[in-house]
Amino acid sequence: MESVAYIELESKFEDLVNIRRDLHMYPELSFKEERTPMIIANFLSECGLEVRTGVGGKGVTALLRGEKPGKTVALRADFDALPIQDEKAVPYKSKIPGIMHACGHDIHTASLLGTAYALSKVKEHLHGNVLFIHQFAEEVIPGGAKAMIADGCLNDVDVIYGAHVSSALPVGQVHFKEKFMMAAGDKFKILIKGKGGHGSMPHLAVDPVFIGSQIVMNIQQITSSRINTTDPTVITVCSFEGSSSYNIIPDQVILSGTVRTFSEEARDLAKKHISKIAEAVCSSAEAVCEMTYEYGYPSVWNNPEEANRVKRIAEMVVGKENVSEGPLLMAMEDFSYYLKEKPGAFFNVGGMNSDIQAVYPHHHPKFDVDELSILLTGKMFISLVFNYFNSQDPKIGD
Repeated sequence: MESVAYIELESKFEDLVNIRRDLHMYPELSFKEERTPMIIANFLSECGLEVRTGVGGKGVTALLRGEKPGKTVALRADFDALPIQDEKAVPYKSKIPGIMHACGHDIHTASLLGTAYALSKVKEHLHGNVLFIHQFAEEVIPGGAKAMIADGCLNDVDVIYGAHVSSALPVGQVHFKEKFMMAAGDKFKILIKGKGGHGSMPHLAVDPVFIGSQIVMNIQQITSSRINTTDPTVITVCSFEGSSSYNIIPDQVILSGTVRTFSEEARDLAKKHISKIAEAVCSSAEAVCEMTYEYGYPSVWNNPEEANRVKRIAEMVVGKENVSEGPLLMAMEDFSYYLKEKPGAFFNVGGMNSDIQAVYPHHHPKFDVDELSILLTGKMFISLVFNYFNSQDPKIGD
């Protein structure tokens, strides 16, 4: 019945592309999604699924009950967009100024909708249930996953899978990863209060620009001398605000940045040493320092058994030569919250295609991916569902 589900998915491909392009033209920012969840809920209702809206805020879930008893597999896609101006020259370019799908969440949504449609056509052959989780606000801390979990979206779920399209991976390829896959992501802000003055008389001021520069330089030493070099860590200052004119020393500046780690030990050490450096540098210069540190998403850790299931399924869907273990990624993903609650795995599906200029990185104004990734992701999900059910009782067969 797996092959029948594939055929059903392929028969819906044109509609799925149209859905993806519609979402691409009318993107919605994190926590402000209104139209998107309505479209998702309507589609899933038409498939005959049990739909819940407003899950955790803006989320949508839909339960497909198989006609034979068994466990419950959850599949997740996110649907929020980014505050970026779309610069692509395509018919489906974003019509909303300053907002675009620059990370592929429209592709994820179309893929999961297609999976729901296909599996609904073969539900009499499903030895268990499938829960489709359409999540809001993945792009902005605290994200939507945590709220949806608190609202019960994982109740009675036994295993969960998620996929992310990648413009860095050629279409037709799949990356799997055992254990750690993506980093935890935190953010920090350091307010430095000095004493303003004229640029020609710095001796009468307490220059927060100079002090901030010292902090930035010293922070770079944390990863090389304070944290085990075998424990991947990134600390980056991304913003330096405060100067108002070329000849005015401001009263204060604000530094902000991000910390990416895998282990909790590295995470705690990074926070500790950023704070110590900021306080020490400011104190020595007679300035005042105020630091805030916000823990973001935890690291993505894939269950080894489920990661290897992804590998085996991918080899069947796209061919063994197109499947490989992906690198550790310092990007963050709130799919990690689901994996803290249930066994499962997250994986990447290729979307790069130079023939259609789908080569730009995620969060780039010209980001795009090959829409064939909709089908490939859908087939991965379909086969993961059947394989998981079969593994619970090998007598089931196809």
